[in-house]
Amino acid sequence: MKTTFPITGISSMATRAVLTELAAAFKQRSGQVVAIESVGGLDAARRVQAGEDFDVVVLAADAIDKLIAGGHLLAGSRFHLVRSGVAVAVLADAPRPDIGSEAAMREAVLSARSIGYSTGPSGVQLARLFERWGITERIAERIVQAPPGVPVGTLVARGEVELGFQQLSELMGLPGISVVGPLPPAIQIVTTFSAGIGARSTQVERVRSLLDFMASPVCAEAIRRHGMEPASIQPSRRQEALGTDLTTANKGYTR
Repeated sequence: MKTTFPITGISSMATRAVLTELAAAFKQRSGQVVAIESVGGLDAARRVQAGEDFDVVVLAADAIDKLIAGGHLLAGSRFHLVRSGVAVAVLADAPRPDIGSEAAMREAVLSARSIGYSTGPSGVQLARLFERWGITERIAERIVQAPPGVPVGTLVARGEVELGFQQLSELMGLPGISVVGPLPPAIQIVTTFSAGIGARSTQVERVRSLLDFMASPVCAEAIRRHGMEPASIQPSRRQEALGTDLTTANKGYTR
């Protein structure tokens, strides 16, 4: 029997739960083990830039582009996987602020004793939003930025942050918090998370099979269950073998 090695990967925390489920489904259908470590997005990018080898890297699309440009990932290997929006959280049983419009959201931020966001792409965009609103200086002393790899919701649950902002996928299921809802459409921050193949990977075809699977319609329901939306569907050489849902994804697969 031919020996296969695990596909190794690294990702940001925003995609940890969905990648865990999709990797398990891929193993069920193919027998291929996938081991993806999830850390803060900045830490993941630094580790790849420092020369740590992974078969696949899943980060915000702009970070993947930078790693490809730097020669750390294979040129032309980028796969858009999911789109993820930002939601707002408060302590469980705390009053839920009105966030139904941009004006209401701005007032909720101004009224909060503390505001938390991450070091990731959503945090960068929120800082720009606050600047556009002209409130950066007014709230500067109330900003709490979560350390890389630490969910903002954890700080909310501890009472260290009154109003927390992060990808919905990272807030879902955290104990001690209440998700108020997504940012209003006019100011919603959507991050596309993409995958790239490691420049020194010795399992390129296996990784392509994995990414074909993750970017296919068969995974759409699982992606939505984790608070995200599928990115644009990639044409796949293996489309006919993908099955109809995750419960039947192990049938009829050959490589």
